[in-house]
Amino acid sequence: MSVKSSNITCGRVWGIGSRGQNLMANPVKLAQALPPRLLTFLARYPPVSILPTGTDPATAKTGYQEDTPNPFLPLKHPVTGRWHNPKYSLRRQAELVKMAREHGVEELLPYTPKGTDEKISKRVEFGLRVKGTGVGQQVKGHKHERQMIAKMEKRRQAMLNMPKLIREWKRVGKTKWTKWPK
Repeated sequence: MSVKSSNITCGRVWGIGSRGQNLMANPVKLAQALPPRLLTFLARYPPVSILPTGTDPATAKTGYQEDTPNPFLPLKHPVTGRWHNPKYSLRRQAELVKMAREHGVEELLPYTPKGTDEKISKRVEFGLRVKGTGVGQQVKGHKHERQMIAKMEKRRQAMLNMPKLIREWKRVGKTKWTKWPK
């Protein structure tokens, strides 16, 4: 099936892009602006959101879309029970997601572990696993780094009390001074 005769270049509903631009305004211009690899992917695996106006997305899947599994996920064969690798490797998935994100059509791609939403949720999940990143905690670091704040506060207080200390030194004198540093 050629790209020109696919659902992508005909006047169908595209939805709203991630950058806020209205993709429905001129789908032909948008399709011409997309890179060929992304166009080929969308022609081969048309998203559910490319539908005629007024159709229900839940029931509007074509027979091909129902029979075709997600090309980004591994598939277990129903008869043999053997797992088949995804049609697109993780590297190619990441490239497609980056291209789609740049052109504002990422939401047209099927679910992928390389998608922006998935990456953000993983970053939040794994970020919380790091010891010391919670509220009121600190990552271990070196001893001098951990003691730096208290040390600087003590030094600041000493500098604020310095005029009083100088007055007392001048009053008492060197011979009777008892507050020598340890």
